[in-house]
Amino acid sequence: MSPQQNIPQHIAVIMDGNGRWAKKKGAARIFGHRNAIKAVRDTVEGCAELGVKYLTLYAFSTENWGRPKEEVDGLMELLIDSLRKELSTLMKNNIRLQTIGDIHALPGRCVVELKEDIETSAENTGLTLVLALNYSGRAELVKTIASMAHDAKTGKLNPSAIDEQTVQNYLSTHSLPDPELLIRTSGELRLSNFLLWQLAYTELYFTDVLWPDFRKEHLKQAIDEYNKRERRFGKTSEQLTQTI
Repeated sequence: MSPQQNIPQHIAVIMDGNGRWAKKKGAARIFGHRNAIKAVRDTVEGCAELGVKYLTLYAFSTENWGRPKEEVDGLMELLIDSLRKELSTLMKNNIRLQTIGDIHALPGRCVVELKEDIETSAENTGLTLVLALNYSGRAELVKTIASMAHDAKTGKLNPSAIDEQTVQNYLSTHSLPDPELLIRTSGELRLSNFLLWQLAYTELYFTDVLWPDFRKEHLKQAIDEYNKRERRFGKTSEQLTQTI
């Protein structure tokens, strides 16, 4: 990777393909989830090394509750175990943990572990790792609209003054910049209800690599592709050249 390359400030990842990876090996889906931990570690470490400031991982969607009970139960146990084991790694690498989504609908032990890791790592100043847990982009927008309507009704918000920044301030990601790059693994070409407002101008990168096989070299390939693209935000190439 060239030192002249632009490193995205915020990368979001839809971690997809665990089940197919396990199926290829003749194993249960939870086997794929367990082996995906290495991909998470490699991606977090790679982002920290490259100077990425924010990494958001789509860890569990609201739709995932509809999966077989044994898979959901296994995922929750894996989450609890991972949070317990990885706290020391977060602290050693100056990584701050945050979450988006309705974590209070998760099992109690998950919530306890999450809150402990978030509180313990709150003063870290390196990479901010955001776990999207029990998250839905549409649910976030509904909650945002309801909160704005409530504040408008009680006089805290002037409806005529609402603009994009107002909406941004009500989102669960209000303290984060929008992602510049979204990576989705396993060859699927959709957003799956992830960060629907925030991804409006994000560069989308899709790879056939299944998530358990994703490593630092794949992260760098995604950033290489990101650097080949021209981010115009509605302007022409000529206008961008004139402002340089």
